[in-house]
Amino acid sequence: MPNRRLSILSGDLRASAILRIAAEVRGLVKEGKELVDLTVGDFSSKYFRIPRELEDGIVDALRAGESTYPPPIGLETLRNAVREFYARRLGLEFPIESVLIASGARPAIYAMYRALVDPGDRVVFGVPSWNNDYYCQILGANAVTVQCDARTGFLPTAEQLRPVIRGARVLALNSPLNPTGTLFDAGQLGAICDLVLEENARRAPDERALFVMYDQVYWMLTTRGGKHVDPISLRPEIAPYVVIVDAISKAFAATGLRVGWAIAPPDVIKPMNDVIGHVGAWAPRAEQIATTRLLNDHAAVDRFMENMRGEVEQRLDALFDGLMTLQRDGLPVECIRPQGAIYVSARFALHGLRTPTGELLATDEDVRRYLLHAAGLAAVPFGAFGAAGDNGWFRLSIGVVSVEQIEALIPRVRTAVGALSGAAVLAR
Repeated sequence: MPNRRLSILSGDLRASAILRIAAEVRGLVKEGKELVDLTVGDFSSKYFRIPRELEDGIVDALRAGESTYPPPIGLETLRNAVREFYARRLGLEFPIESVLIASGARPAIYAMYRALVDPGDRVVFGVPSWNNDYYCQILGANAVTVQCDARTGFLPTAEQLRPVIRGARVLALNSPLNPTGTLFDAGQLGAICDLVLEENARRAPDERALFVMYDQVYWMLTTRGGKHVDPISLRPEIAPYVVIVDAISKAFAATGLRVGWAIAPPDVIKPMNDVIGHVGAWAPRAEQIATTRLLNDHAAVDRFMENMRGEVEQRLDALFDGLMTLQRDGLPVECIRPQGAIYVSARFALHGLRTPTGELLATDEDVRRYLLHAAGLAAVPFGAFGAAGDNGWFRLSIGVVSVEQIEALIPRVRTAVGALSGAAVLAR
C-alpha cells in the first residue's frame, strides 16, 4: 500500500503471546480475581531478593558517581570477571577479546543474529523454544523448526537435526530449556556437536560456517541430580563455531538489572559489539561494577546459590508433586520432573471435554482460559513458544509465587478438572 504509515515489519511482527497472557492475568488480579500466576519467567522480590553484595555494590557505585556511559563492549573489569568466573566454575578459558557485555541476554542474542544471519539464511531450532521465531522474523531469516516432544525432554536430538542442518547458518540451542525446565545430557549434546563439526568439515572454503548459539542463562539453576553441560567442554574443537549467551538475570534473580554477556570468537564479537553500540544496549555502569564485585566474591556466590536453588527446588517440587497426585488419581494431567530453570512442564489433556456450563474445550487456548477462570491457574501454552498443534502442554513458572500458594492451587485444579464432563470417567 503506497500510503501506509508503518513498515512492513510493523504490520507483520507478532506481539509476544507470553506478554499478552501476562497482561490479561494482571488485569484479572486488579479486578480482585484470586490467581496463582505461573506465567512469567521472572522473580518476585518478595520471595527472591538479589544478592546483598550486588545490591550494596550498585548503591556504592552510584554514590561514587559511576553513572556515565560504559564502553559499549563492557567494562574491562567485568569482562575479566566473567572470564575468571567461567574458568573457575566451568573450566572454560577465553581471551578477553571473546567477551561482550550487554544489557541482558536478549540484546546479546539479537546482536548474534545481526552479526551472523542474513535475510534468507536458515536458522534451525527445536520447538518449543524461546523467541527464536521472533528474531528470525525481524531479520527475514528462514526459521527451520524441529518439533520436539516429551520423549526427549522437548530437546532436539542429532537424529532430528541431521535432515535439516545442511546449509544452515545458525543452530540455536538452550539448556536448561525455557519453557520446559529440561537439560541436555552429555550424550545428547555431544552428538549434536559432532553433527555440527561434521557439517562444517563438509563445507567448501567459500561456504559460510554453521554456528551454534548456546543460551545457558539458567545453567546455575539446575535441580538436584541435574548436571549442566556445554558444547565447548564436550568438544573443545567446536569453540570457533560457538556463541555462548548468559546473564545475571536468572541465577541471581536480577532480571531488572540488565547485565548479560556473550562469549564468542573475537571476529564474531566485533560486529556484535558494533550492533550493541549502535542501539545503546550496554549494561548500566553501576550494575557492571557491582556485578564485577559479585562474580569475584566466590564465597558470596556460593552462599546465595545454595539458598536460591533451595527456594526454587521447593516450589518446583511442590508444583510437580501436587500435579502428580492428580495424575495418580487418574485425572488427565501429566508432568515432567524439572531438571533446571524455574519451570514445570505440565500437560492438561482436557481437549474434547465439556465444562459445567456445556462449553467444549477444543484448543489449548480453551484449556488455558478454563483453568484460569475455574481454578485460578495462570499458565502459558507451549504454542506461545512455537510448538505446533494443540497438545495440552503448558509452561508453569514458579518465580513469583510461594509454596503455600502452590499447595492451595492444587485442590482447585483437582476440582476444576474433575468437574469436566468425561474427566470423572478418566479418573475411575
